[in-house]
Amino acid sequence: MNAMMRRVVIGTAAVSMALSMAACGKAGGDKNAASAAPSAAGGAKSIGLLLPENATTRYEQLDKPLIEAQVKAACPDCTLDYANAAGSAATQAQQVSTMITKGVKVLIVDAVDSAAIKSSIQGAVDKGIKVIAYDRLAQGPVSAYVSYDNEKVGELQGQALLDALGAKATPTANIVMINGDDADPNAAMFKAGAHKVLDGKVKIAYEQSGLWKDTVANQKVTAAITQLGAANIAGVYSANDGMAGGVATALKGQNINVPVTGQDAELAGLQRILAGSQTSTVYKAPKPEAEAAAKLAVDLLNGKAVTDTATASSTSGSGDKVPSLLLTPVSVTKANLSSTVIADKLYPTEKICTADFAAACAAAGIK
Repeated sequence: MNAMMRRVVIGTAAVSMALSMAACGKAGGDKNAASAAPSAAGGAKSIGLLLPENATTRYEQLDKPLIEAQVKAACPDCTLDYANAAGSAATQAQQVSTMITKGVKVLIVDAVDSAAIKSSIQGAVDKGIKVIAYDRLAQGPVSAYVSYDNEKVGELQGQALLDALGAKATPTANIVMINGDDADPNAAMFKAGAHKVLDGKVKIAYEQSGLWKDTVANQKVTAAITQLGAANIAGVYSANDGMAGGVATALKGQNINVPVTGQDAELAGLQRILAGSQTSTVYKAPKPEAEAAAKLAVDLLNGKAVTDTATASSTSGSGDKVPSLLLTPVSVTKANLSSTVIADKLYPTEKICTADFAAACAAAGIK
């Protein structure tokens, strides 16, 4: 286990220990809620959870159940109201209003649009609700922020692309860059980190936003192929695994085999890494992030200081300085897939190594 991975594991253990000491509660709500409408009802110990979209598989499959479980463990008599904005900032604003009306005391928000949600957060705070920015730093008077070091994510992506290019990484090597949604503050940090590593070492010949959608990323890469020529593309920077799927499809259609980056360690992304159509991803272990958000929410319910957990500080787009916990991401390639996400049991091995990927798993030393 490398040093970076040890820090993730140690961070997980530290948050877990802190949770065991937190006050008690009961996570309720609709376990199957994936629609725009919040579930359950508010109460004296009610926490609201608003996630941004369901196109990226991590939110419904990992973040939501992990936060629910950790709130239940930390506070058995708490309730958790949940809603997913399905990628709509307007829907999320309405969900905040609904949570206010229902009387939640703490709101965990992963913003669709960090700027657009500012007035909604102010409205919640005006009603005495404490707001935690989760994964993305929303604008407005939030009490705490938990995420990963997002500029570091971009640096890891850029370095993974250079490593995959090897001797082909020259100042004239054309790179296609597909960034995330401009409304997501993390996307700007991923982009900044990647440029920090790539600029001057390769040529960013085509750069567009893929809006976190595989279909849009596919369209953008197809346009890049038309503009630059199939033989003139050395690699593709994709800001996440979802878009990397669309990128891989576009490249395969033109018989182009070049390095492709990603992020989130999605199941399909890991399988593409094993198969060779994606080179790397970035693993942001969901458990420590979810555990930290749950602990912060319970602490706020109980009037405890958030700075015991959120020991750093971040400045949002609205200029607010926010107590923050920034965790350490890990770059994943075929070479260390077994010692990272497999060792962490992110997914059952049988889900990764299906019949179509059994040979690739065996070659990578995954049993």
